[in-house]
Amino acid sequence: MRKVCVYTSNRAEYGLLRSVIREIDERNDLSLQLLVSGSHLSHEYGYTIDEIINDGWNVSKRVPILDDFDDSARGVCKTMGLAVAGYGEALAELEPDIIVILGDRYEALCLAVAAQIHRIPIAHIHGGELTEGLIDEAFRHSITKMSHLHFPSCDSYRNRILQLGEQPNQLFNVGALGVENIRNISLLDVGELSDSIGFPLDAPFFLVTFHPVTLESETAGEQLDELFAAFDMFPDHRVLMTKANSDSGGQIINSKLEAYAALNSDRCLAVASLGLVRYLSAMRIAAAVVGNSSSGILEAPSFKVPTVNIGDRQKGRVRAKSVVDCKPDRDSIKTALDSVLDSKFRETLADMNSPFERPDTAATIVEVIASAKLEGLLKKPFYNIP
Repeated sequence: MRKVCVYTSNRAEYGLLRSVIREIDERNDLSLQLLVSGSHLSHEYGYTIDEIINDGWNVSKRVPILDDFDDSARGVCKTMGLAVAGYGEALAELEPDIIVILGDRYEALCLAVAAQIHRIPIAHIHGGELTEGLIDEAFRHSITKMSHLHFPSCDSYRNRILQLGEQPNQLFNVGALGVENIRNISLLDVGELSDSIGFPLDAPFFLVTFHPVTLESETAGEQLDELFAAFDMFPDHRVLMTKANSDSGGQIINSKLEAYAALNSDRCLAVASLGLVRYLSAMRIAAAVVGNSSSGILEAPSFKVPTVNIGDRQKGRVRAKSVVDCKPDRDSIKTALDSVLDSKFRETLADMNSPFERPDTAATIVEVIASAKLEGLLKKPFYNIP
């Protein structure tokens, strides 16, 4: 049986990979391995490995890398060193035939490096995208160059991978896993969600996720203050906030989210992680998705829910017309919120199609992984566009 190692290091990534994991597990010709690391193993970031275990999966290998985590640039570099060493040990024990990596984070880059050294091919999901406000932009394209099977989410991203010299017959435009999740997962209604999080959602609310903009110099705190000032102008709306990931600057964001929620506990809640089902359930019924998370770009359009995308973190991504971009200052944010709350704007979203819709996304990915000829796959000739 072909051993397929699926890697996950954070809540968002696991939420996207759940259907791929299930498809692998259900096949008789594949053997599933789960390599779990990063914030999944950190109590500060919600210890979300519990979600993986509660879903019934056996974790093949745990690689903790965030003990005594320091989110300064120096601290992240130290974490990356620990990650490469730990992943190298894990791959030597697991001996997978192929590794599945999603996205662009520094932890994923570390695994790609270890896989390259071990001469293990990589199947990369969500390559070819642009995020011009992040150091992850370079990480994503670096992972692409170390990968062998590619699963971009739309045609323009596929074309960009071609520009990077990857072979056309190893490129598969499969759409976005997050969009497929929306079609296949049973979601909670407003009452069930309120009970689950212990917070009333009996008024319109904003679903907020705000991450560091890692190519900017320590702007997170100032931008959050501007966001909070804008929220103060909407006292009739509740605010449900999920905390930032383990990027440089993330700890500042999380402490500010906690402080704002404590000062406004009658209408605000900050949680480390909602988990996939609760997060998508909240997105479906939110008045708007607000912040700078990719979920506002990828998943929210499929619910016809508007997104206020703040700043440059997601600059360069393909957008649906439900996404309204704004600068990270209170006046711009307020103007954007007014726009997406306007009934006329919301009416225009009724017939909107997501650019990331494709049928059978997870099944297609796994079928390619199962049927691909791995012999010789590591030899990657550069494809020159005619």
